[in-house]
Amino acid sequence: MAGWHLRALDLTVQREPLRTLDVAGALFLGCTMLPADEESVRARGAVVFPAVPDAPVDAYRTILYTPEELFGDAGYAHSLDARTYAWSQDRHAREGTLAQALHDYSIGEALNTWVQGRRLVGVMGGHGAQRSDAGYADGVALGGLLGQTLTVATGGGPGTMEAVNLGAWLSREGTDAAAEAIAMLAPVPSFTPDIGAWADAAFAVRERFGRGSDSLGIPTWHYGHEPPNAFANAIAKYFHNAQREAILLELCQAGIVFLPGAGGTVQEIFQDACENYYADESSIAPMVLVGQRYWTEHLPAWPLLQALAKGRPMEKHVHLVDSVHEAAALVTETSPTTAA
Repeated sequence: MAGWHLRALDLTVQREPLRTLDVAGALFLGCTMLPADEESVRARGAVVFPAVPDAPVDAYRTILYTPEELFGDAGYAHSLDARTYAWSQDRHAREGTLAQALHDYSIGEALNTWVQGRRLVGVMGGHGAQRSDAGYADGVALGGLLGQTLTVATGGGPGTMEAVNLGAWLSREGTDAAAEAIAMLAPVPSFTPDIGAWADAAFAVRERFGRGSDSLGIPTWHYGHEPPNAFANAIAKYFHNAQREAILLELCQAGIVFLPGAGGTVQEIFQDACENYYADESSIAPMVLVGQRYWTEHLPAWPLLQALAKGRPMEKHVHLVDSVHEAAALVTETSPTTAA
């Protein structure tokens, strides 16, 4: 059984195989065994990770989350997303800490499977944009443009992230559908003060337009006050934010577009810049900052980024533009077309 991975199986009726097969090198994840059998397989070289009965999530899950799974239909306070955040804030014994680490590892494996055959473009931006803001409409437009040829990935939260996932979700519907969706969402402009009402408006849009195009959200329970958005059909939600940030940047081979944001977005700009600074030219992905005045005056990240890139292979791959249409053109022109 060397190399076998057994997950969430009831092995209490498999005593004879467990005792007779060579289990050295096998991995048992959340399986149910009689105590004597568990002791035996451990002693003979198997690795056993038990189930964590009090954890609201499956530490060994093999697929990404869906919006329906995280939000449920019993109100946000009783949702899997809210219960998991509350559980994550409690002090945990070793088993709880281990469950979080194993969960994030399992999500990473599921994400690796999901991205196969897709070419991802990332979009970063702030969580504070309201659904009635012009910046939100820009995010929807950008997601729509990118989603026609690439798979869009965001941080999976509210604000600009929701807007971009919405645009990608509607990328085969046209601009009239985007305008109608924004009008449906605008009466509930923010996830505060009522996450439930905010989510209900999003699910009403999903029901109105049916299944949309796939896009990816990678949120975190580290920011538990920010719910995931309902327009990413695939959600890789992590407990540990640092792991989530690194994975999100690593996956976006087609480049990353940075919309106006605050501390988190600035961190992502320079985290991505550091990767490109030390990379050879063949592995550098475009970086496109949107908003000349914003990134040169309000938060002057552009002058530093430009100075950092000067003379490096990354120099010709960093851009500052003023519209989402320019940003989409830069990314799609430098990326092979892959269906989302």
